Amino acid sequence: MLVKVKRSFSFYLTVAATTLIAATYGLARFAYGLHLPGMQAELGFDSAVAGAIFAGGSIAYCAGAVCGFVLAPRHPRTLVALAGATAALGTAGVAIAPSTAWLAAGAVLASTGAGVASPALVRVIQRNLRREAADRAQSIVNAGTGPGLIAAGILAIALLPQWRAAWWMAAAVSVVAAAAVLVLDRHRDSAPTVGLPPASWWRAHRIVIVGALLMGAASAAVWSFGRTMLTDAGLPNGATVLAWVALGVGGLAVVPTAGLLAATPPPRVWAVTVVVLAVATSALVAAPTTVGFTLAACVVFGWAYVASTGALIGWTALLEPARAASGTALLFVLLVLGQAVGGAVLGLVVALAGYPTAFLAAAAAALIAAGAGVLRIRDETPDAPRRLPAVRRGVG
Repeated sequence: MLVKVKRSFSFYLTVAATTLIAATYGLARFAYGLHLPGMQAELGFDSAVAGAIFAGGSIAYCAGAVCGFVLAPRHPRTLVALAGATAALGTAGVAIAPSTAWLAAGAVLASTGAGVASPALVRVIQRNLRREAADRAQSIVNAGTGPGLIAAGILAIALLPQWRAAWWMAAAVSVVAAAAVLVLDRHRDSAPTVGLPPASWWRAHRIVIVGALLMGAASAAVWSFGRTMLTDAGLPNGATVLAWVALGVGGLAVVPTAGLLAATPPPRVWAVTVVVLAVATSALVAAPTTVGFTLAACVVFGWAYVASTGALIGWTALLEPARAASGTALLFVLLVLGQAVGGAVLGLVVALAGYPTAFLAAAAAALIAAGAGVLRIRDETPDAPRRLPAVRRGVG
């Protein structure tokens, strides 16, 4: 009977934490790009402003992630509450936005919740579950972005053109999920604060740091302007929403390929998956009105994005296992900083030269980012760790 109770607790905590990730990432942060065409049509702002808003949200995400990195060891409950509150208040702000400025403030605040949620949930799961159960739970929780994207797409299909209703739903789910995690968090122990890594650690990460920044900038094309580009190209409205769902399906497709990814050195996984991401980004502007082709490109992009972010986790663990958590936090902050810069720059490129030029420029940036993995491969040692950690996610 006792074993059954423990399994039930693990299940419910995992579901609650996964739902919070799905809400803060899929329904709050990345849903901005999904609803962008409707918001632009109603409030009347152009692609340059849209890119600036996406950039602001990325910066807010980074600020939240930095706070989480510092506070999560001792104050994870505070961070869980903050994640739910910022995501709920931000999405509610978007839902009632009477102007572009109001919408921008809400979207930026909503993105903060995603940055805060991830480090907080890592600590909550670690202190409530045994190690093996915690590893399994974390891999599921950190993949919550995929289900969140799928849920956002389903809501859009059911509610469009009433995009404001979808944001109200996101606010409600954020509150409920955060509250559930707080109720299920039984242990209140604290962990010692970890000091900053030494200079040698930073030097070892210099190649992957550049790669994370460039890949983040490249991915901003799809996350910020993907659906708007397809809409402007003439793809039916329902098909553009299905394309967003396809991104989530691609993210979930990392699970059946996890064994192959785990058996491959992280720099090689990075090189391959980021090249695939570049190809998928280019494919979206090659035939944007062909539904089957577009959906396939979105599935491939979703897989490549989640798999490449998992490679970042494995890469920093390969360089120094003892500081894998610090490395993961650093690389994901840099990834999203790249998205912030990429969103702003690509918005200007769209305004000046159109979507094809912007997406091809993003694909070129991804190919350069993939080169970081190629550079690292030649330095691999035969006895280097080859296991990619089970944690998979799509941040930023």
